[in-house]
Amino acid sequence: MAEHSSSAGENHSQPAAASDPRLAFVYAEAVRGLLHQQNVVESLNTRAGNLIFATAFVSSLLGGRALLDGLGLWDWLALALLFLIGLLVVIMLWPYYAYTFRFDPEQLLQDFVDKDPSGTMDVMHRALALRIKTDMASNWRIIQRLRMSLQLALFLLLLELLAWLLAITRV
Repeated sequence: MAEHSSSAGENHSQPAAASDPRLAFVYAEAVRGLLHQQNVVESLNTRAGNLIFATAFVSSLLGGRALLDGLGLWDWLALALLFLIGLLVVIMLWPYYAYTFRFDPEQLLQDFVDKDPSGTMDVMHRALALRIKTDMASNWRIIQRLRMSLQLALFLLLLELLAWLLAITRV
């Protein structure tokens, strides 16, 4: 069997680095988790929009009927609940800029190309997976606030509905 001589352009100074498929898997799972988090945020924003619609519908339908007879205790309570729901919706839809769902390309170049041009994909996957974990923890604090605001607003919507019904029946 004849051996072929290597071409003049090949670089023999670095041995071929064996890539660890486990690191690639961990990195892929970290990215998948971050994408899931981004979908959760989008879902919460959609739910906040639905909450706005539901609140407006309940308030206009029942509130209009209840306020025909003037303002009573239940009317004031329903209006206060409407205000609180509005405040919670503002909290949910406020544009948070502290989310981290992607990497800064300039930072990636500095960290993985400029500082260590001989670094392997394994090193890069490991570092980025750990960075994603930190970003997910930071994002989760904001997501928890949004989730709690949504849950509280939904509960207040039920109370508002009840207050409007009690105002209509003049209990």
